[in-house]
Amino acid sequence: MKRMSWIIVMALLAVSACSDRRESGTVGTSGTASIADNNRGSKIAESDRSFVRDLAIANMAEVDLGKLAMERSSNPDVKKFGQMMIDDHTQAEQKLDAVAAAQNLTVPTAMDEKHRGLHEKLAGLRGVAFDQEYASAMVDGHEDVLSKLESRIDGAVIADWKAKFGDAVSSRAAEAHQPPAVTAEKSDNPVTMALNQWAAEAYPTVFKHTESAKSLKDATKGNRRSQ
Repeated sequence: MKRMSWIIVMALLAVSACSDRRESGTVGTSGTASIADNNRGSKIAESDRSFVRDLAIANMAEVDLGKLAMERSSNPDVKKFGQMMIDDHTQAEQKLDAVAAAQNLTVPTAMDEKHRGLHEKLAGLRGVAFDQEYASAMVDGHEDVLSKLESRIDGAVIADWKAKFGDAVSSRAAEAHQPPAVTAEKSDNPVTMALNQWAAEAYPTVFKHTESAKSLKDATKGNRRSQ
């Protein structure tokens, strides 16, 4: 009888152990899924997050300052450039938003302190004073954006593209000309690759903007009369 009782106790202990292992296995599976989810999130490099943040803010700033140019300037060339900023950077912003949404990247909804400060500075100016400061800001801003875009395009591709199309884009006569796109730098990371492709598509337009801004700066620099 005692032997039978001992067998029953051992059987009950074995069942309990199996139950514990199943429960442990369930938690382990859940934990593995959680880790996998975290790993999927970690595939988004900080450089990609920074790129989206910086370029989204730059697009917002160019649209914002373009609207300011339409209000503050009486120079038709400055107004024309401002309208180009509104049109082109609104489109670029929409495309970047779509890429970011597809890749689960957060896009800022407001300008940073630097660009808010620039807005306030330009908002206090009018006429020629505004034109000169605005044109100078456009050169600086677009050169910064151009550098960020070039970091996502193969250097040899950029050099070849500039040799073939740079001079044509730089001339005011070719201001309306849209040169062909460049090739994005290859990446095994799908998020990085998607952003590189956006950068390659945006590059020719930003290059044209940069050259146009330089011409605008030269044109407004010599005009010292007040309005």
